[in-house]
Amino acid sequence: MSVAGECCCGNVDTREQKLTEIIEKYKNTKGALIPVLHEAQELYGYLPLKVQKKISEGLDVPLAEIYGVVTFYTQFSLNAKGKYKIQVCLGTACYVKGSSKVLDKLREKLGINVGECTEDGLFSLDACRCVGACGLAPVMMINDDVYGRLTVDDVEGIIEKYRNK
Repeated sequence: MSVAGECCCGNVDTREQKLTEIIEKYKNTKGALIPVLHEAQELYGYLPLKVQKKISEGLDVPLAEIYGVVTFYTQFSLNAKGKYKIQVCLGTACYVKGSSKVLDKLREKLGINVGECTEDGLFSLDACRCVGACGLAPVMMINDDVYGRLTVDDVEGIIEKYRNK
């Protein structure tokens, strides 16, 4: 696994070459920005500023516009993600049943804030509005695993389960 801020998707030269190929593939296509951003994020795991700049130059789209798109759509990330992507639901049902306390415990246990990744690259932490499991509130997801009816006391055991994988 990579260190926070890096990617495990191959060496730098290979990724830069692949990004150039992605940009070239869409260069003269109307509405190319979103597909290029998706493929770039797939390649890097997130969209660091250097990648946004390269896309800006390659597609002749202002960097400010790219940044606006990346920060508007929740599927794009400016930060590296961990091997285990934790999402805590802060939708109404979950919030009322204590998801903010679960989130606070995760921050404390992992030593990171929302939007960050642990130094070892294992965990990243995000909050979301709804995961569609209101009957299980409060809920968090780790990758595709759903944990419902959580209490603050559940957090430590769940995190240790993933640390030991």
